[in-house]
Amino acid sequence: MIRFGVIGTNWITDRLLEAASQNNDFQLTAVYSRTETKGREFAQKYGVENVFTNLEEMAKSDKIDAVYIASPNSLHLEQTITMLKNGKHVLCEKPLASNSKEIEIMINTARENNVVLMEAMKTTLLPNFIALKDNLHKIGKVRRYHASYCKYSSRYDAYRQGTILNAFNPQFSNGSLMDLGVYCIFPLVVLFGAPKKIKANAVMLESGVDGGGSLLLEYDGFEAVITHSKIVNSYVPSEIQGEEGSFLIEEISDLERIELRYRDGKMEEIGAETIHPSMYYEVEEFIHLIKSGKLESDMNSHENSLIVANIVEEARKQFGLKYPADLN
Repeated sequence: MIRFGVIGTNWITDRLLEAASQNNDFQLTAVYSRTETKGREFAQKYGVENVFTNLEEMAKSDKIDAVYIASPNSLHLEQTITMLKNGKHVLCEKPLASNSKEIEIMINTARENNVVLMEAMKTTLLPNFIALKDNLHKIGKVRRYHASYCKYSSRYDAYRQGTILNAFNPQFSNGSLMDLGVYCIFPLVVLFGAPKKIKANAVMLESGVDGGGSLLLEYDGFEAVITHSKIVNSYVPSEIQGEEGSFLIEEISDLERIELRYRDGKMEEIGAETIHPSMYYEVEEFIHLIKSGKLESDMNSHENSLIVANIVEEARKQFGLKYPADLN
């Protein structure tokens, strides 16, 4: 059993714990919260006794082997470094950090302490993504990658009424590109690597973050077009276009259905049976790394996390979004 602590007591942590409960090697043994009351309330839901309000104490505890971090993006660096330096393996929510400089620090610290560090990007570890990757050759030479993730945020209602929650606050290194756009970028990087050129635009909100935007990325022989938003919905599927056919992808974040349409009109369903919740597979990968003694994932590798961060940074630079973390 790998004994886990969690940092962050929000809905995404509940989702991960629900999925992780289906893995026989996962055991939740500790909860961190800034307040004792909230920490106890969350821990009681899962029958956990160990509650910490001091991060250093949790990091030094012999009650955990690893942590899942689901705090605001701006806190990822400090919390991850504290855990890594105390020999704890870290599964950290996407985006891994505020910028590439922070990620480099995290990677170096993980290597120095011989522990696993993995970005919790679920998409690239799903069975359907593996199936997509294995069948990519069927569409011939790739000419365009188009990914769209536009989802109206429930927190945007509060924003429109004058309340700026974390999701729209630059202090927490947030915004549409960091929150949703990365779901489009990470699969692109895993499949095709780093782009040659990047052009980016954004719809900026008065709070100082991007509400939505687009990226045009140049590769040898093809282009990638990415659209993302937290202030509108889109129902357009994502698509990878090749000279012999195209993949139509529903829900780029979950890859619920992938259809291959050949140029001659034939169609084929691409995918594998998904028997667990989508977040299960990132936990499975993370635990496998720990038990096998491997320090990083092949899919959600340190290099891929850095490439994604570099793309996001360049995009933010082009449309003028800086976070307080960028000044450190």
